Amino acid sequence: MELSSMMTSPQIETNLLERIENPDDLKKLTVAQLIRLAEEIRKFIINTVSKTGGHLGSSLGVVELTLALHYFFDSPRDKIIWDVGHLSYAHKIITGRKHIFHTLRQYGGISGFPKITESEHDVYGAGHASTSISAAIGFAKGRRQKGSGLGI
Repeated sequence: MELSSMMTSPQIETNLLERIENPDDLKKLTVAQLIRLAEEIRKFIINTVSKTGGHLGSSLGVVELTLALHYFFDSPRDKIIWDVGHLSYAHKIITGRKHIFHTLRQYGGISGFPKITESEHDVYGAGHASTSISAAIGFAKGRRQKGSGLGI
């Protein structure tokens, strides 16, 4: 399918995506379904960003990474820290904001970056690059000082 036809399509068919409300739903899928879900998420992001604006390339480039992180880790208990907030669109979609994703970057809508007040899954409000390592070290040191174990 050409990019132009995906961008102009009024309705994106998302059979698997419709079943995803939170990261736990990913754990019920097979690898083949996760691959198909990644395709559906990309179409969903393209459809939305073509209307609202946003950071398209970076968001599309980390869809599989996002699914893998949420599949293997237990967010929000396990902290996922994005180095660049632009990478968080798929994260937002699978952490309960799919139904309001169309408000992305709109007045009164959801942020184009992780936002601590928006979701318990957004543990750090990253904007642009090069803050994740220092943030992760801070999270790890804080957890260690609280006696909750090593790491983030």
